[in-house]
Amino acid sequence: METAIKFHREDLESVIASVFGTMMGLEVRPSPEPCPGLDGMLTAAVYLTGEWVGAACVHVEPEQACAFAGHFLGMPSPEAVCDDVRDVMGELANMIAGNLKCTLAPGIRVSIPSVTDGAEYSLRVCRTREVVRAGFDTDAGPCWISLVNAGEPD
Repeated sequence: METAIKFHREDLESVIASVFGTMMGLEVRPSPEPCPGLDGMLTAAVYLTGEWVGAACVHVEPEQACAFAGHFLGMPSPEAVCDDVRDVMGELANMIAGNLKCTLAPGIRVSIPSVTDGAEYSLRVCRTREVVRAGFDTDAGPCWISLVNAGEPD
């Protein structure tokens, strides 16, 4: 496994701005607000394999997931998390991972998205370390993105 691959936070910020701007018409601003924790949050994850192995995760509160789904689908926001909301969150994670893979290494493959929501859940990608967790503000609400790597520590 290649350990010389470096991740740059600016790449994440550029990808998030592009995906959110193109798909939802939302301006994205980096936020210093820490993630409030995953309890009650909705988490969409896409796993990456190849020269770089890890996962890209999108964490949002249910209200923000509904707002993002409304923007993404061009319709009023659903009032509660439903299959449409989960599908949109999975697609956002998929687009983020797909764009990030180009910045990491050639030939990286991505999984289909998985979405976890509800109270008292734990999502752990085994044998990984967090490379970055970044918060972002939009007019539709905040979200947090984390990228974890299964490679050797730098």
